[in-house]
Amino acid sequence: MGLGNPTTVTFVAYLLLTVGIGFFAWRYTRNLSDYILGGRSLGSFVTALSAGASDMSGWLLMGLPGAVFAFGLSESWIVVGLVLGAWLNWGVVAGRLRVYTELTDNALTLPDYFTARFEDGSRVLRVISAVLILFFFTMYCASGMVASARLFEGTFGLSYEVALWAGAAATIVYVLVGGFLAVSWTDTIQASLMIMALLLVPFVVVGELGGLDSAVDKVLQVNAQATDLFGNVTFIGIVSLLGWGLGYMGQPHILARFMAVDSVHSIPRARRIGMTWMILCLVGAVLVGFFGSAYFAEHTGLSGPVTENRERVFIQLSQVLFNPWIAGVLLSAILSAVMSTLSCQLLVCSSALTEDLYKPFVRKNASQAELVWVGRAMVLVVAVVAILIARDPQSRVLGLVGYAWAGFGAAFGPVVLLSLLWPSMTRYGALAGMVTGAATVIVWSHGEWFGAAPGPLFGLYELVPGFAFSAVAVVVGTYLSPVPSLGMIGVFGSMREQVMAGQEAR
Repeated sequence: MGLGNPTTVTFVAYLLLTVGIGFFAWRYTRNLSDYILGGRSLGSFVTALSAGASDMSGWLLMGLPGAVFAFGLSESWIVVGLVLGAWLNWGVVAGRLRVYTELTDNALTLPDYFTARFEDGSRVLRVISAVLILFFFTMYCASGMVASARLFEGTFGLSYEVALWAGAAATIVYVLVGGFLAVSWTDTIQASLMIMALLLVPFVVVGELGGLDSAVDKVLQVNAQATDLFGNVTFIGIVSLLGWGLGYMGQPHILARFMAVDSVHSIPRARRIGMTWMILCLVGAVLVGFFGSAYFAEHTGLSGPVTENRERVFIQLSQVLFNPWIAGVLLSAILSAVMSTLSCQLLVCSSALTEDLYKPFVRKNASQAELVWVGRAMVLVVAVVAILIARDPQSRVLGLVGYAWAGFGAAFGPVVLLSLLWPSMTRYGALAGMVTGAATVIVWSHGEWFGAAPGPLFGLYELVPGFAFSAVAVVVGTYLSPVPSLGMIGVFGSMREQVMAGQEAR
């Protein structure tokens, strides 16, 4: 598309808006706490939409519609798992983590929290958790780079390599300048664009197919099992898709939103807003893929890009069904999904490098200004590494996301959950859980190492065994180690009181 094309103009205008927000947020970023956690100032509305947007990356508008496009509603089991997992995360983890991180030396990062929660003077937990964050988030960031490259490739007619760097630059700028506040404010705008796009596109597609009944009939003509929830998936496949929900409690970029909310009293309202937004977006994404299969079966002349890569179904529908100006807004929704998650991931990686490695091990007495600039430099470093990983144009967004999601869910999920519910849990239990969960994901995901077909062992998503083995390791490690101090037990009492007060205030 030429630069004068309305779609391109709208797209560029959106990019300029995000950069402007980044420079506006610069004014409110005075220290490291502001840069990586926004000074704990987010209200319930921004917290809800920021948590949702940071969670739902490019896979929401590309990976999920592409999977449903190819296999039908049997792929929607992942939606059930995600909704249940998110609800549990909001209900059990959010309030407790917000209170506990404030009570334990005002922890700014997840490794900070682990160090204070388990009184880890050795700082082993800090190092291990920071390294795991950097490893798995680099993979996660790469998925965002792939998604943004595909979008820039299709919008501007660029080569994949050039589109990769251009898409990355669009996100890096506002994260680099404005930090957490810029990320959170743009998340709110991005979440609004995403839900609008995911409700509008399937509605228009159904109209083009002659109404709901006609549209469903045409889908079934393309794939007779499209509406069968059990038709194209095995029992292990269903367990694997549902298992995605286990990952929520270990995602540092989502947990950071809980830590940044202004008060525990804001969480119940944030949960209602966030869950409503999430359910509507997931249903919309499923319907895009479902009805898109019938639309492109009828319009084979327009199906080339989708046939080549099914993850382009939303992009292609936006371009062929809508006025170029509206198409630009819809394509901006994809960029929103990519940028919102990628920006959070870059910031969490920067936090791990700065707050958890640079400050305690390199420059203990570094000034706040120095730490902020180191944090900005680390954003660039992580981004470049992720770009190098994403250079393969055949990379699949959902595959990269799935691996990183499993890594965090297994390494941190049981540790975070049990650390907030079990006063007697020890640092040895936490360490055993992290290492066991991460190792299980890495080993399980490579079935070929054991003579099986490439992919996870037995076809079971690696997060499921990883989460289970990690939880067992936490329990065994705790019972084999000394009991924690009475001071930590006392903090639990204070945490419970504040969380209960926040729930009653709703």
